[in-house]
Amino acid sequence: MKRILRILGIVILVGIFGGTIYFLYTKSKKAPEVFATKNPFVTNVIRKTVATGSVVPRREIDIVPQVSGIIDQLYIVAGDFVKKDQVIAKIKIIPDMVNLNNAENRMNRAKLSYDDAKIDYDRQKKLYDDKVVSYDEYKTSKVAFDAAREEMTAADNNLDLIKNGVTKSAQTATNTLVRSTVNGMVLDVPIKEGNSVIQSNTFNNGTTICTVADMKDMIFKGKVDETEVGKIKEGMPIELEIGAIEKDKFGAILEYIAPKGKEENGAIQFEIKANVVLKENQFIRAGYSANANIVLEKKDSVLVIPEGLLKFEKDSSYVEIETAKPQEFEKRMVKTGISDGINIEIKKGLTKVDKVKGDKIDPNKVKEEEKKKA
Repeated sequence: MKRILRILGIVILVGIFGGTIYFLYTKSKKAPEVFATKNPFVTNVIRKTVATGSVVPRREIDIVPQVSGIIDQLYIVAGDFVKKDQVIAKIKIIPDMVNLNNAENRMNRAKLSYDDAKIDYDRQKKLYDDKVVSYDEYKTSKVAFDAAREEMTAADNNLDLIKNGVTKSAQTATNTLVRSTVNGMVLDVPIKEGNSVIQSNTFNNGTTICTVADMKDMIFKGKVDETEVGKIKEGMPIELEIGAIEKDKFGAILEYIAPKGKEENGAIQFEIKANVVLKENQFIRAGYSANANIVLEKKDSVLVIPEGLLKFEKDSSYVEIETAKPQEFEKRMVKTGISDGINIEIKKGLTKVDKVKGDKIDPNKVKEEEKKKA
Protein backbone atom coordinates (compact mmCIF):
# COMPACT_ATOMS: atom_id res chain seq x y z
CA MET A 1 0.00 0.00 0.00
CA LYS A 2 2.83 2.37 0.84
CA ARG A 3 4.46 1.52 -2.46
CA ILE A 4 1.30 2.41 -4.37
CA LEU A 5 1.02 5.73 -2.59
CA ARG A 6 4.68 6.49 -3.30
CA ILE A 7 4.21 5.76 -7.02
CA LEU A 8 1.03 7.87 -7.11
CA GLY A 9 2.83 10.82 -5.51
CA ILE A 10 5.68 10.58 -8.00
CA VAL A 11 3.17 10.56 -10.89
CA ILE A 12 1.43 13.65 -9.53
CA LEU A 13 4.73 15.52 -9.13
CA VAL A 14 5.80 14.61 -12.65
CA GLY A 15 2.42 15.79 -13.98
CA ILE A 16 2.67 19.11 -12.15
CA PHE A 17 6.22 19.62 -13.42
CA GLY A 18 5.28 18.77 -16.98
CA GLY A 19 2.25 21.04 -16.87
CA THR A 20 4.38 23.92 -15.60
CA ILE A 21 6.92 23.43 -18.38
CA TYR A 22 4.15 23.40 -21.02
CA PHE A 23 2.53 26.55 -19.60
CA LEU A 24 5.81 28.43 -19.61
CA TYR A 25 6.53 27.28 -23.15
CA THR A 26 3.19 28.42 -24.52
CA LYS A 27 3.49 31.69 -22.59
CA SER A 28 6.88 32.47 -24.06
CA LYS A 29 5.86 31.50 -27.61
CA LYS A 30 5.43 34.70 -29.63
CA ALA A 31 2.06 35.09 -31.33
CA PRO A 32 2.24 35.94 -35.05
CA GLU A 33 1.78 39.66 -35.83
CA VAL A 34 -1.23 40.57 -37.93
CA PHE A 35 -1.49 43.85 -39.83
CA ALA A 36 -4.48 45.53 -41.39
CA THR A 37 -4.34 46.31 -45.09
CA LYS A 38 -5.99 49.06 -47.11
CA ASN A 39 -6.49 49.50 -50.84
CA PRO A 40 -5.76 52.82 -52.54
CA PHE A 41 -8.93 54.64 -53.60
CA VAL A 42 -9.97 57.52 -55.83
CA THR A 43 -11.23 60.79 -54.34
CA ASN A 44 -10.84 64.58 -54.47
CA VAL A 45 -7.91 66.13 -52.61
CA ILE A 46 -8.08 69.73 -51.43
CA ARG A 47 -5.07 71.38 -49.85
CA LYS A 48 -6.13 74.32 -47.73
CA THR A 49 -5.12 76.55 -44.88
CA VAL A 50 -7.37 77.66 -42.05
CA ALA A 51 -7.57 81.21 -40.66
CA THR A 52 -9.40 81.99 -37.44
CA GLY A 53 -11.25 85.23 -36.89
CA SER A 54 -14.74 86.73 -36.78
CA VAL A 55 -17.45 88.12 -39.04
CA VAL A 56 -18.04 91.86 -38.57
CA PRO A 57 -19.72 94.68 -40.50
CA ARG A 58 -17.45 96.45 -42.94
CA ARG A 59 -18.31 99.81 -41.37
CA GLU A 60 -19.42 100.41 -37.80
CA ILE A 61 -20.30 104.04 -37.14
CA ASP A 62 -20.30 105.50 -33.63
CA ILE A 63 -22.93 108.22 -33.27
CA VAL A 64 -21.74 110.95 -30.86
CA PRO A 65 -23.43 114.22 -29.79
CA GLN A 66 -22.41 117.69 -30.88
CA VAL A 67 -23.26 119.20 -27.48
CA SER A 68 -22.64 118.14 -23.90
CA GLY A 69 -25.53 117.51 -21.56
CA ILE A 70 -27.86 114.81 -20.24
CA ILE A 71 -29.77 112.27 -22.32
CA ASP A 72 -33.38 113.42 -22.03
CA GLN A 73 -34.95 110.84 -24.38
CA LEU A 74 -33.76 107.82 -26.35
CA TYR A 75 -35.77 106.81 -29.40
CA ILE A 76 -33.95 103.60 -30.39
CA VAL A 77 -32.88 100.23 -28.94
CA ALA A 78 -30.34 97.68 -30.16
CA GLY A 79 -31.68 95.83 -33.19
CA ASP A 80 -33.68 98.74 -34.63
CA PHE A 81 -33.19 99.83 -38.23
CA VAL A 82 -32.52 103.55 -38.65
CA LYS A 83 -32.27 105.83 -41.65
CA LYS A 84 -29.87 108.67 -42.27
CA ASP A 85 -30.87 111.89 -40.40
CA GLN A 86 -33.37 109.97 -38.23
CA VAL A 87 -33.54 111.40 -34.68
CA ILE A 88 -32.18 108.82 -32.22
CA ALA A 89 -31.87 110.87 -29.01
CA LYS A 90 -32.63 114.21 -27.41
CA ILE A 91 -30.14 115.98 -25.12
CA LYS A 92 -30.98 118.36 -22.32
CA ILE A 93 -28.44 121.16 -22.05
CA ILE A 94 -26.92 121.85 -18.62
CA PRO A 95 -25.56 125.40 -19.05
CA ASP A 96 -22.30 126.60 -17.57
CA MET A 97 -23.20 129.13 -14.85
CA VAL A 98 -20.41 131.56 -15.77
CA ASN A 99 -21.43 131.61 -19.44
CA LEU A 100 -25.11 131.86 -18.47
CA ASN A 101 -24.43 134.85 -16.22
CA ASN A 102 -22.41 136.60 -18.95
CA ALA A 103 -25.17 135.97 -21.49
CA GLU A 104 -27.85 137.37 -19.16
CA ASN A 105 -25.73 140.48 -18.51
CA ARG A 106 -25.24 140.94 -22.25
CA MET A 107 -28.98 140.60 -22.78
CA ASN A 108 -29.75 143.21 -20.11
CA ARG A 109 -27.24 145.69 -21.55
CA ALA A 110 -28.59 145.12 -25.06
CA LYS A 111 -32.15 145.78 -23.86
CA LEU A 112 -31.10 149.02 -22.16
CA SER A 113 -29.34 150.17 -25.33
CA TYR A 114 -32.38 149.19 -27.40
CA ASP A 115 -34.80 151.09 -25.17
CA ASP A 116 -32.60 154.20 -25.25
CA ALA A 117 -32.15 154.00 -29.04
CA LYS A 118 -35.91 153.51 -29.51
CA ILE A 119 -36.72 156.63 -27.46
CA ASP A 120 -34.24 158.69 -29.49
CA TYR A 121 -35.51 157.22 -32.76
CA ASP A 122 -39.17 157.88 -31.94
CA ARG A 123 -38.33 161.53 -31.04
CA GLN A 124 -36.24 162.10 -34.17
CA LYS A 125 -38.88 160.47 -36.37
CA LYS A 126 -41.57 162.79 -35.02
CA LEU A 127 -39.35 165.83 -35.52
CA TYR A 128 -38.49 164.68 -39.01
CA ASP A 129 -42.14 164.16 -39.85
CA ASP A 130 -42.80 167.72 -38.61
CA LYS A 131 -39.84 168.86 -40.76
CA VAL A 132 -38.00 170.22 -37.73
CA VAL A 133 -34.77 168.17 -38.20
CA SER A 134 -32.85 167.18 -41.30
CA TYR A 135 -32.89 163.73 -42.90
CA ASP A 136 -29.27 163.13 -41.83
CA GLU A 137 -30.15 163.52 -38.15
CA TYR A 138 -33.16 161.21 -38.59
CA LYS A 139 -31.05 158.64 -40.46
CA THR A 140 -28.40 158.60 -37.72
CA SER A 141 -30.99 157.83 -35.03
CA LYS A 142 -32.60 155.11 -37.23
CA VAL A 143 -29.25 153.37 -37.83
CA ALA A 144 -28.51 153.45 -34.10
CA PHE A 145 -31.96 152.02 -33.37
CA ASP A 146 -31.57 149.20 -35.93
CA ALA A 147 -28.13 148.33 -34.57
CA ALA A 148 -29.46 148.21 -31.00
CA ARG A 149 -32.33 145.96 -32.12
CA GLU A 150 -29.95 143.54 -33.87
CA GLU A 151 -27.68 143.46 -30.83
CA MET A 152 -30.64 142.63 -28.59
CA THR A 153 -31.71 139.84 -30.97
CA ALA A 154 -28.15 138.44 -31.02
CA ALA A 155 -27.96 138.57 -27.23
CA ASP A 156 -31.34 136.83 -26.95
CA ASN A 157 -30.22 134.07 -29.36
CA ASN A 158 -26.97 133.64 -27.46
CA LEU A 159 -28.90 133.27 -24.20
CA ASP A 160 -31.20 130.66 -25.80
CA LEU A 161 -28.21 128.73 -27.13
CA ILE A 162 -26.59 128.57 -23.71
CA LYS A 163 -29.85 127.60 -21.99
CA ASN A 164 -31.44 125.27 -24.53
CA GLY A 165 -28.87 124.65 -27.25
CA VAL A 166 -31.15 126.11 -29.93
CA THR A 167 -32.46 129.52 -30.97
CA LYS A 168 -36.11 130.36 -31.54
CA SER A 169 -35.43 130.96 -35.25
CA ALA A 170 -33.64 127.62 -35.87
CA GLN A 171 -35.65 124.91 -34.12
CA THR A 172 -34.95 122.26 -36.81
CA ALA A 173 -31.19 122.87 -36.75
CA THR A 174 -30.75 122.22 -33.06
CA ASN A 175 -27.74 120.26 -31.82
CA THR A 176 -29.80 118.85 -28.97
CA LEU A 177 -31.42 116.36 -31.37
CA VAL A 178 -28.90 113.63 -32.20
CA ARG A 179 -29.40 112.13 -35.65
CA SER A 180 -28.06 109.02 -37.35
CA THR A 181 -25.43 109.75 -39.98
CA VAL A 182 -25.98 106.49 -41.95
CA ASN A 183 -28.60 103.88 -42.79
CA GLY A 184 -28.29 100.59 -40.91
CA MET A 185 -29.01 98.53 -37.82
CA VAL A 186 -28.37 99.71 -34.28
CA LEU A 187 -25.82 97.26 -32.86
CA ASP A 188 -25.34 98.71 -29.40
CA VAL A 189 -26.73 101.47 -27.18
CA PRO A 190 -24.20 101.85 -24.34
CA ILE A 191 -26.03 104.70 -22.56
CA LYS A 192 -29.40 105.19 -20.88
CA GLU A 193 -31.74 108.09 -20.37
CA GLY A 194 -30.30 110.33 -17.66
CA ASN A 195 -26.66 109.61 -18.51
CA SER A 196 -24.33 112.55 -19.04
CA VAL A 197 -22.69 112.82 -22.46
CA ILE A 198 -19.73 114.80 -23.77
CA GLN A 199 -19.66 116.37 -27.21
CA SER A 200 -17.16 115.42 -29.86
CA ASN A 201 -14.30 117.92 -29.85
CA THR A 202 -10.59 118.34 -30.51
CA PHE A 203 -9.53 116.64 -27.29
CA ASN A 204 -11.77 113.53 -27.25
CA ASN A 205 -14.08 111.52 -29.47
CA GLY A 206 -17.13 112.23 -27.36
CA THR A 207 -19.60 109.84 -25.72
CA THR A 208 -20.95 107.13 -28.02
CA ILE A 209 -24.74 107.15 -27.98
CA CYS A 210 -25.10 104.14 -30.29
CA THR A 211 -23.27 102.12 -32.94
CA VAL A 212 -24.87 101.73 -36.38
CA ALA A 213 -23.75 99.36 -39.14
CA ASP A 214 -24.94 98.01 -42.48
CA MET A 215 -25.54 94.31 -41.72
CA LYS A 216 -25.81 93.45 -45.41
CA ASP A 217 -22.16 94.35 -46.01
CA MET A 218 -20.19 91.91 -43.86
CA ILE A 219 -16.52 90.92 -43.92
CA PHE A 220 -14.43 88.21 -42.32
CA LYS A 221 -11.45 89.51 -40.35
CA GLY A 222 -8.86 86.92 -39.40
CA LYS A 223 -5.18 86.17 -39.11
CA VAL A 224 -2.87 83.87 -41.05
CA ASP A 225 0.50 82.56 -39.90
CA GLU A 226 3.62 83.73 -41.72
CA THR A 227 4.24 80.17 -42.99
CA GLU A 228 0.96 80.28 -44.94
CA VAL A 229 0.63 83.92 -45.99
CA GLY A 230 2.93 83.45 -49.00
CA LYS A 231 0.57 80.82 -50.43
CA ILE A 232 -2.52 83.02 -50.58
CA LYS A 233 -3.45 86.02 -52.71
CA GLU A 234 -6.32 88.46 -53.18
CA GLY A 235 -9.29 87.06 -55.08
CA MET A 236 -9.06 83.53 -53.67
CA PRO A 237 -12.39 81.89 -52.76
CA ILE A 238 -12.96 81.17 -49.07
CA GLU A 239 -15.39 78.88 -47.30
CA LEU A 240 -16.51 80.19 -43.91
CA GLU A 241 -17.59 77.93 -41.08
CA ILE A 242 -19.38 79.81 -38.30
CA GLY A 243 -19.49 78.02 -34.98
CA ALA A 244 -22.89 79.41 -34.03
CA ILE A 245 -24.42 78.37 -37.39
CA GLU A 246 -23.49 74.72 -37.79
CA LYS A 247 -25.72 73.82 -40.74
CA ASP A 248 -24.76 76.56 -43.20
CA LYS A 249 -21.46 77.41 -44.83
CA PHE A 250 -20.82 80.84 -46.28
CA GLY A 251 -18.80 81.88 -49.29
CA ALA A 252 -16.33 84.76 -49.25
CA ILE A 253 -13.70 86.35 -51.47
CA LEU A 254 -10.29 87.27 -50.06
CA GLU A 255 -9.79 91.00 -50.67
CA TYR A 256 -7.02 92.13 -48.33
CA ILE A 257 -3.75 90.76 -46.93
CA ALA A 258 -1.84 92.97 -44.50
CA PRO A 259 1.58 94.03 -45.83
CA LYS A 260 3.00 93.94 -42.30
CA GLY A 261 2.66 91.19 -39.70
CA LYS A 262 2.33 91.46 -35.93
CA GLU A 263 3.92 89.22 -33.35
CA GLU A 264 1.44 87.27 -31.22
CA ASN A 265 2.52 84.58 -28.77
CA GLY A 266 5.91 84.26 -30.44
CA ALA A 267 4.54 83.91 -34.00
CA ILE A 268 4.10 86.49 -36.75
CA GLN A 269 0.46 86.86 -37.81
CA PHE A 270 -0.88 88.71 -40.86
CA GLU A 271 -4.39 90.17 -40.90
CA ILE A 272 -6.67 89.22 -43.77
CA LYS A 273 -10.12 90.45 -44.81
CA ALA A 274 -12.67 88.72 -47.02
CA ASN A 275 -15.98 89.94 -48.41
CA VAL A 276 -18.76 87.65 -47.17
CA VAL A 277 -21.26 86.69 -49.88
CA LEU A 278 -24.71 86.57 -48.28
CA LYS A 279 -27.68 84.90 -49.93
CA GLU A 280 -31.09 86.54 -49.97
CA ASN A 281 -32.64 86.73 -46.49
CA GLN A 282 -29.43 85.44 -44.85
CA PHE A 283 -28.46 87.23 -41.66
CA ILE A 284 -25.23 87.01 -39.65
CA ARG A 285 -24.86 88.69 -36.28
CA ALA A 286 -21.83 90.90 -35.80
CA GLY A 287 -18.96 89.31 -33.92
CA TYR A 288 -19.61 85.63 -34.72
CA SER A 289 -16.35 83.66 -34.50
CA ALA A 290 -15.53 81.82 -37.71
CA ASN A 291 -12.93 79.67 -39.43
CA ALA A 292 -11.97 80.49 -43.01
CA ASN A 293 -10.92 77.58 -45.21
CA ILE A 294 -8.71 78.98 -47.97
CA VAL A 295 -8.23 76.54 -50.86
CA LEU A 296 -4.58 76.53 -51.93
CA GLU A 297 -4.76 73.62 -54.41
CA LYS A 298 -7.39 71.12 -55.51
CA LYS A 299 -7.31 67.91 -57.58
CA ASP A 300 -10.35 65.87 -58.56
CA SER A 301 -10.54 62.07 -58.88
CA VAL A 302 -6.97 61.13 -58.00
CA LEU A 303 -5.59 57.91 -56.46
CA VAL A 304 -4.85 58.36 -52.76
CA ILE A 305 -3.96 56.47 -49.61
CA PRO A 306 -4.19 57.58 -45.96
CA GLU A 307 -1.11 59.68 -45.26
CA GLY A 308 -0.32 57.61 -42.15
CA LEU A 309 0.49 54.56 -44.35
CA LEU A 310 3.34 56.39 -46.04
CA LYS A 311 6.91 55.79 -44.85
CA PHE A 312 10.08 57.70 -45.61
CA GLU A 313 13.66 56.76 -46.38
CA LYS A 314 16.04 59.67 -46.84
CA ASP A 315 14.46 61.82 -49.58
CA SER A 316 12.20 59.06 -50.89
CA SER A 317 8.83 57.72 -49.78
CA TYR A 318 7.58 54.13 -49.86
CA VAL A 319 4.84 51.80 -48.66
CA GLU A 320 4.76 48.10 -47.83
CA ILE A 321 2.61 45.98 -50.12
CA GLU A 322 1.18 42.55 -49.29
CA THR A 323 2.61 39.81 -51.50
CA ALA A 324 0.80 36.69 -52.78
CA LYS A 325 1.19 35.17 -49.31
CA PRO A 326 -1.06 36.69 -46.66
CA GLN A 327 0.67 38.92 -44.10
CA GLU A 328 3.94 39.00 -46.05
CA PHE A 329 4.95 42.45 -47.22
CA GLU A 330 7.50 44.00 -49.56
CA LYS A 331 8.74 47.57 -49.93
CA ARG A 332 7.62 49.60 -52.91
CA MET A 333 8.74 53.14 -53.74
CA VAL A 334 6.01 55.62 -54.66
CA LYS A 335 5.75 59.15 -56.03
CA THR A 336 3.39 61.43 -54.11
CA GLY A 337 1.42 64.58 -54.90
CA ILE A 338 -0.68 66.95 -52.80
CA SER A 339 -2.06 66.14 -49.38
CA ASP A 340 -4.99 67.45 -47.38
CA GLY A 341 -3.53 66.25 -44.07
CA ILE A 342 -5.57 63.01 -44.15
CA ASN A 343 -5.11 61.53 -47.62
CA ILE A 344 -2.16 61.95 -49.95
CA GLU A 345 -2.09 61.66 -53.73
CA ILE A 346 -0.13 58.75 -55.25
CA LYS A 347 1.14 59.70 -58.69
CA LYS A 348 3.15 56.56 -59.36
CA GLY A 349 3.82 53.15 -57.79
CA LEU A 350 0.37 51.85 -56.76
CA THR A 351 -2.90 50.62 -58.24
CA LYS A 352 -6.34 50.20 -56.73
CA VAL A 353 -5.85 46.43 -56.25
CA ASP A 354 -2.68 46.75 -54.16
CA LYS A 355 -2.98 46.09 -50.44
CA VAL A 356 -0.97 48.55 -48.38
CA LYS A 357 0.27 47.55 -44.93
CA GLY A 358 -1.45 49.41 -42.15
CA ASP A 359 -1.55 49.32 -38.37
CA LYS A 360 -0.96 46.21 -36.30
CA ILE A 361 -4.09 44.35 -35.26
CA ASP A 362 -4.53 43.10 -31.69
CA PRO A 363 -5.78 39.45 -31.96
CA ASN A 364 -7.68 39.80 -28.69
CA LYS A 365 -9.62 42.78 -29.99
CA VAL A 366 -10.40 40.90 -33.22
CA LYS A 367 -11.80 38.01 -31.20
CA GLU A 368 -13.89 40.36 -29.08
CA GLU A 369 -15.30 42.05 -32.18
CA GLU A 370 -16.12 38.67 -33.74
CA LYS A 371 -17.93 37.68 -30.54
CA LYS A 372 -19.94 40.91 -30.59
CA LYS A 373 -20.91 40.35 -34.21
CA ALA A 374 -21.92 36.76 -33.41
